[in-house]
Amino acid sequence: MNSGRKFLVEFVYFAGYSTTCNIKSMTDISNILLGRRTIRKYSSKTVDDKLLYELLMMGCRTSTTGNMQVYSIIITRDGKKKNDLAPLHFNQGMITEAPVVLTFCADFNRFNRWCQMRKAEPGYDNFLSFMTGAIDALLVAQTVCIAAESKGLGICYLGTTTYNANKIIDLLKLPKGVVPVTTVTIGWPSEKPEQPDRLPLEAVIHKETYCDYSGQDIKRYYKAKEERKDSQQFVLENNKETLAQVFTDVRYKKEDNIYFSKILLQVLKDQGFMDQ
Repeated sequence: MNSGRKFLVEFVYFAGYSTTCNIKSMTDISNILLGRRTIRKYSSKTVDDKLLYELLMMGCRTSTTGNMQVYSIIITRDGKKKNDLAPLHFNQGMITEAPVVLTFCADFNRFNRWCQMRKAEPGYDNFLSFMTGAIDALLVAQTVCIAAESKGLGICYLGTTTYNANKIIDLLKLPKGVVPVTTVTIGWPSEKPEQPDRLPLEAVIHKETYCDYSGQDIKRYYKAKEERKDSQQFVLENNKETLAQVFTDVRYKKEDNIYFSKILLQVLKDQGFMDQ
């Protein structure tokens, strides 16, 4: 076989191999994203540092505003520290059971100090800057979660982080300019729960401009959610008439929202994000 033909055969083989690998990778990613579920129960198997730092490395390649990377990640493995964290997350069992707890923070402390050391005056003592850091932190958190799930690990987001942000700041010794925005538990699953329901895609997609919902739209989009057996059980258990009342009167009450909003606003002021 002449060298030209040999090269062509090798190229075709490599291209075919690469295409097959790419298709498999795309299929794997699709399965992970479409099949994902929240894991709240974990086995006792540890997540070693090599794997954890591989996940974090992948997470830190995610998109970030202006390439500033205004976020930090606090790793909690120590049993005592997790026990201390648990009450701040309403004693949800995942905190103490999972081998790894990650607290993702909006962090302008590091960037501000770099600016000051390089004769630049930072102007990040405002709410917009907090939002920038919070978005960065949430983007990297989600990327870490996808990376973890690609390795067979389970994850659980905890929305309680901002409720007790002031106490988490004290416990994790977060300096001014740093605010916790979400917490994720990671470990090897010891359960395979049913997938949580989602609204149909047409309920959240708008073409070109926002198209407001009619009453019929709302009924149609929430019909499947309301008719689920677990939803009906929630209504019965809480002695309510509708599933919406479970959300407004029990799970996410107005008075609770106001209470925790005041805490978070004070946190932002104390941490230097409401000075202007």
